[in-house]
Amino acid sequence: MKILIVEDEAAMNAFLVQALKSENHAVDSARDGEEGSFLARTNEYDLILLDYLLPNLNGLEVIKEIRAEKNSTPIIMLTVCSELDDKVDVLTAGADDYLTKPFSMAELSARINAVGRRPKIKEPKILSCGSIVLDPENFSVNHKGKNIVLTGKEFALLEFMVKNQDKVLSRTKILEAVWDVNGDPFSNTIEMHILKLRKKLNDKKQKLIRTLPGRGYRLESPTPQSPKV
Repeated sequence: MKILIVEDEAAMNAFLVQALKSENHAVDSARDGEEGSFLARTNEYDLILLDYLLPNLNGLEVIKEIRAEKNSTPIIMLTVCSELDDKVDVLTAGADDYLTKPFSMAELSARINAVGRRPKIKEPKILSCGSIVLDPENFSVNHKGKNIVLTGKEFALLEFMVKNQDKVLSRTKILEAVWDVNGDPFSNTIEMHILKLRKKLNDKKQKLIRTLPGRGYRLESPTPQSPKV
């Protein structure tokens, strides 16, 4: 998942970033409502963790700005407020869930997983491209009947490519979807991860992941063969 954290408390912000990255999420963060609203409206995220009490714009105002642009990214509100009215307000404004501080990381992870199972567009639980079969829920990959062990980033990269199979994916698109806004566009991290994926998928002749010079990469689904007459 690519997650945006909007939390003004420095220690909490840093903790959440580190904890979620350790769970193989790509994470961006903001320290005030105005910046958080801007990032949410100009980037694509799978989930937004949004603090209620923020400088410049509060969480409720951020939700309203995001939803005003028909952006349906799931939002979990983090709040120290326990009054029923506050919870009703944030849910009415468009939040998908809320979590009252203090909370455990285990509980937050459970909420993230629960909200993540409510995609904007219903997707199959099992993803596939030819002989490649991914199970995002169980973090497993099978290729030609064999289980393939991938790192978190390799899995996220392959999942993104399977979801966008037969499309040309530029380095910028891949960097934004799998890494974060601080990813270095001039590094060779994408090339290295593509290389590792090819080795693990035994894609020596690049029949699965094709490099398109100057354009990016494309995961190609098998072309249906015409029936023999």
